[in-house]
Amino acid sequence: MAKLHRRDFITAAALAAAGGALGVRRAGAQAATGAKSYALSGTPKPWTVPQRKGPPVSIDIHTHWAPEGYLKLKAEFGQTDFLDPINADLDRRVKLMGEMGIETNILTLGGFMPWQWVTPQQGASIARVTNDAALEAHRKYPAHFLAGIALPVADPAGSLKELNRVAGKSGMVGVYLPNSLAGREYLFEPEFAPVLARCEELGLPLLIHPLDGEPNWYAGHRLADAASGVDPHATGPANRFPGLTNSLGETFEQATTMAKLIVSGTLDRYPKLTPVIMHGGGALPYVYGRLDGRGGGRSNLKRPFQEYLRRFYYDSLVYYPIALRFLIDLVGVDRVMLGTDNMYGPGNQLTQYPHTIIDQLNLPEDERDLILRGNAKRLFKL
Repeated sequence: MAKLHRRDFITAAALAAAGGALGVRRAGAQAATGAKSYALSGTPKPWTVPQRKGPPVSIDIHTHWAPEGYLKLKAEFGQTDFLDPINADLDRRVKLMGEMGIETNILTLGGFMPWQWVTPQQGASIARVTNDAALEAHRKYPAHFLAGIALPVADPAGSLKELNRVAGKSGMVGVYLPNSLAGREYLFEPEFAPVLARCEELGLPLLIHPLDGEPNWYAGHRLADAASGVDPHATGPANRFPGLTNSLGETFEQATTMAKLIVSGTLDRYPKLTPVIMHGGGALPYVYGRLDGRGGGRSNLKRPFQEYLRRFYYDSLVYYPIALRFLIDLVGVDRVMLGTDNMYGPGNQLTQYPHTIIDQLNLPEDERDLILRGNAKRLFKL
C-alpha cells in the first residue's frame, strides 16, 4: 500500500467527512421528497380499486336523472339537456345498482337545471312533470327510488305552491336546490324565506347542488381577442381552461354557499333546517379555519363558528381516502353519507366501485354502515 503523507491523510479524511456529510444530506433529501406522503405513496385513481363484495345495501344520496317529460319540456322551451334519456330507464338502473352494491338512489335532476332561464309558468310545468315522474318511480320501485323535490326556485311563490303540492307524498324525502341562479343568490332573498321556513316546518333536508354550465372565472373566461387564438370578432367569452368551471369552480361555490348560510344568520333563523352539501362540502371543510381565524363575518353568530359545520350533512364524493378521512375527523362520521354523482348514462358512470373510497379507510363496521346507509336512514326518516 502506498504510504500517505500527513497532508494527504488530512485531505482524504476531510473528503471522507464531506462525503459522509453529503451522504447524510442526500439521505435527508430523500426523506424530504415525501416518500411517506400520500401524494407519492397513495394509489393512483383510488376510485378504481375494487370494493368489498357484498349484497346491495347502500343509499346513494347524490345521483342524477332526467325523466322523459322533463327532457321534452326543456327542449320545447328552448334548451336541450345533455343527459342521455337512457339514464331514466329504471329497469336498467336497478340492474346497474345491484351490480354496484347500491340498494337505493335519491333521484335529483342534473346540474343543468333550467330555473334561471324559464318563465314562472314554464318552471311550474317542469317542476310538476319532474316530481310526478319521481313519484311514479318510487311507486314502481319503492325500495330503490326516493327523490328530492324539484322547485322552480326563481319563482318563490311557485316554489312554495309546488312544495306544498308534493310534500308528504311517499318517496319525496328532501328538497333539491341549486346554490345560486347564475349569480343570483336567491337563497338569501327575502321572497324565498317562506320556502325555507316551510322546508324547516316539514322537516325536509335541503339537497344543495351547483348549476352546471354557468361561466365562472375558474375557467379563465375572458372576451375573445386575437392573442387568445379565438375569433377576435366573437362577442362571447372564451373558455381558456375547460373543465375547471365544474371541478374547481363548483367546489368553491359549495364552500361559498355554506359560509353564507352560516354568516348570514340563516342557520340561526332556521335552527331545525338541515342542508346537505354535495361534493363533500366542496372546499369549505379544508378552509373553514381561515374563515374562523380571519373573522368571516361571524360576530353576530349564536354559536362558535366551527360548531356550524355539524349543521350540515356531506356526501362522500371527495375521490381520495385521505380526503374522506379528514372530512370524517372534522365533522364526525355521523354527518357523512354515500354520494356518487352517478347519472347511469353512457360514459356517465362515475365509478364501478361506489363504496371503494369508504372501504379503503378500513373503518369499524358500524361506522362504515353509517356512511353507506345508517345516516341517510336517520336523516330522511326511512
